[in-house]
Amino acid sequence: MCNAETQKIFVLLKECMFVGGCVRNTLLDKEVEDIDIATPLLPEKVIEILQEHDDITVIPTGLKHGTVTAFINKKQFEITTLRHDTETDGRHAVVNYTQDWVEDAKRRDFTINTLLMDLEGKVYDPLNQAIEDIDVQKVRFVGNPEERIEEDHLRILRFFRFSALYSNDFDQKGLKACKNASKTIKKLSKERITQEFFKIIASEKPHEVLAVMFENDVLKSFEFPELDLEFFKHFCTFQSRYTLNSLASRLYVCAGLKLENIKKMEEFVLFPKVLLKDIRTINDALQLPDLSCDHAVRECIYRFGRVATAQCLMIELVQDRVMNGYAPRALDIVQNWDVPIFPITGQNLIKQGIKQGPELGLELNRLEQEWIDSGFKT
Repeated sequence: MCNAETQKIFVLLKECMFVGGCVRNTLLDKEVEDIDIATPLLPEKVIEILQEHDDITVIPTGLKHGTVTAFINKKQFEITTLRHDTETDGRHAVVNYTQDWVEDAKRRDFTINTLLMDLEGKVYDPLNQAIEDIDVQKVRFVGNPEERIEEDHLRILRFFRFSALYSNDFDQKGLKACKNASKTIKKLSKERITQEFFKIIASEKPHEVLAVMFENDVLKSFEFPELDLEFFKHFCTFQSRYTLNSLASRLYVCAGLKLENIKKMEEFVLFPKVLLKDIRTINDALQLPDLSCDHAVRECIYRFGRVATAQCLMIELVQDRVMNGYAPRALDIVQNWDVPIFPITGQNLIKQGIKQGPELGLELNRLEQEWIDSGFKT
């Protein structure tokens, strides 16, 4: 984290510390994606200091909550003033600024997110709980779990996501609090639910997280038509084995391999258009013959692409439509086969006397299928 850009931010602000996820992940030897910095300086002062330097771009991304975002050489830093919540409704908070690092830590969600680190790498544990919880790999709410959830209902979903990533087991007090407050999740916007839910599905073992959530009625308010957790477990296992994780295919499997169930899931999550397109492609590809021979794999790649073919292969492995021993061969084709171009065009047929219209399209499709059936021979 301590590159030249980071050092410049620290030198300019003087009073600041790394906070939250970047500290947590550094201690756990995990990838640091975002750099969050906390400071007792007011956001207006932060902007004033940083804007004096032409190589720094400052954007007031969340002034209402004391947050500004700084960019240096395309490196991003989220800088937030120390604060504490004065009023919450489970979705939004009204904050007051503070000079107290401990007070700021008390308003955070989980103990492992309260850690601070200075530029020299010295770690501070303001609540004297986070280091211990990291050592034993436990995700615990800061203070009273019920109060933390009441402040922000999204913390229910975050509890399960963080437990999946950083814990050996679920904290029982936190689990009970999430179960008791589970009905409040529906008060959240679809955007916020989607962000956390998709991260859970994309985690290393989402089937284990979903199983605990279902066992504790946390997802009782949401409809998961025809979700087979055992099938989902085996599917995720195959994805991991072949390093072919895909959010689109996981959501499709969660929907029981049916597009109509994806529509039902849209009652509580938002599917980006690109994700829906990928799901439909996988669905269409599964209508082809089983991917149990080289020709079937090549036809699927030709018609639907490499990504959809690989995901269909993972699904068919679970369904026993493809033998596990054939998978490496099939995946080699997916990765290395040079996809040919159909050598006949509509213009070729027009020159042969076929008029434009439905007849031309039908004849072109017929010839293309013959070419595919011949093994793509020209």
